[in-house]
Amino acid sequence: MTSDAVALDVSDLAGRQVTVAGLGVSGVPAARALRGLGASVTVVNGSDGEPQRAQAAELEALGIAVRLGDGETLPKGTELIVTTPGWKPTSPLFLAAAEANVPIWGDVELAWRLRGEDAPPWLAVTGTNGKTTTVRMLAAILEAAGLRTAAVGNIGVSLLDIVLGDTPYDVLAVELSSYQLHWAPSLRAHSGAVLNLAPDHLDWHGSMAAYAADKGRIYEGNQVACVYNVADPATEDLVRAADVEEGCRAIGFTLGTPGPSQLGVVENILVDRAFVADRQKQAQELAEVCDVNPPAPHNIANALAAAALARAFGVPPKAVRDGLRAFRPDPHRVEHVADVDGVAYIDDSKATNTHAAEASLGAYEHIVWIAGGLAKGATFDELVLTAAERLRGVVLIGADRALIREALARHAADVPVVDLDRTDTGAMAAAVREAARLARPGDTVLMAPACASMDMFINYNKRGDAFAAAVQDLASGLGPDDQ
Repeated sequence: MTSDAVALDVSDLAGRQVTVAGLGVSGVPAARALRGLGASVTVVNGSDGEPQRAQAAELEALGIAVRLGDGETLPKGTELIVTTPGWKPTSPLFLAAAEANVPIWGDVELAWRLRGEDAPPWLAVTGTNGKTTTVRMLAAILEAAGLRTAAVGNIGVSLLDIVLGDTPYDVLAVELSSYQLHWAPSLRAHSGAVLNLAPDHLDWHGSMAAYAADKGRIYEGNQVACVYNVADPATEDLVRAADVEEGCRAIGFTLGTPGPSQLGVVENILVDRAFVADRQKQAQELAEVCDVNPPAPHNIANALAAAALARAFGVPPKAVRDGLRAFRPDPHRVEHVADVDGVAYIDDSKATNTHAAEASLGAYEHIVWIAGGLAKGATFDELVLTAAERLRGVVLIGADRALIREALARHAADVPVVDLDRTDTGAMAAAVREAARLARPGDTVLMAPACASMDMFINYNKRGDAFAAAVQDLASGLGPDDQ
């Protein structure tokens, strides 16, 4: 990225040639916003399907040029690129931009620059896992405090739509991905949190160090609090490396007893030793563990991070409790589907990497694990070692299931394994039936694949839906011949 990426101002965009990389949730609002600023806008998009053509027609009616099926060529005369998340820094379009000394902003960077003078502050969250849940918890807590807020950003709600909309907010709960942070050099949040760090998206970032550095951008310029995970020292390292405003504090969260300037858990009570008058001697009760839904360890950590950001904004303790009680998790995140013959069936299809699956596996005592899919370069030895004593059995599905099977052979050889060599629409139903056969009353059948879904399903939502449908069929007594 050139220095011009920071020097260029939104007030300079009238009459400029701006290229938007990508359509979708972020690209369409970005193109509209730029056109509204008087820029001459061209949108480029690699795919050319019916959804893209519908979006293109909508934008072309506004005088925006759209080029489908070609996301690699830099349009002639481009003076700025605004990119949507997901486009790799090594994309041919961006390499051409670097060659021509054209600056690149992300959609978050554009939204940040377009804020008005009375714009609400941002409470920002990133991390390898737990971002969406934490942001939704944070929004619920802020709402319980009587504040006008919205959960926005990588959660699926465009920041540009919020920034340019007419609704007056008091504060925003903002989820940010590493992709978005990479292209957002000007962002300065009120307070920010990095929930955890584990290898993910390394094909995009190039290395774990680059991935962590992009996550750490969320702390730059923080005003009140940099929230980190005591159990993940890499997140605290990012706080130490950040350039923050005078008086900004490092606030830790832990599942253990908190020290000064930390939030933690004491005898099943979530407590605050950071935002109290005497943090050396005092702790403020915030909520009970049973107020967190579900009360799995990793979700309690999410709740503590959300509470830390809310407390940094001045939210009273009662609102933390009331917000956590009101919060309902999104589907496919440690979601209890049903109990069948004394066995609990849990859908954690969102566990698309080993870090998320480890957290999910750690929440249950006796597990029949359904796992597999696209590994995205991951290895599974550490995950299997951690979970081995909890495993009653394993059912493997998906393209890269052999990698998990080999790790199980090395570290959990006594655990029964069913390897399903099929990818048809009935594969999930077969997996659930095999898991039911292995399970005993009191066990948990946990679908936490530790892999992406696209080898068998459009996305993790569809994978979770297939699991839930198979469990409901099992509960109804339906077999494969009845479907």
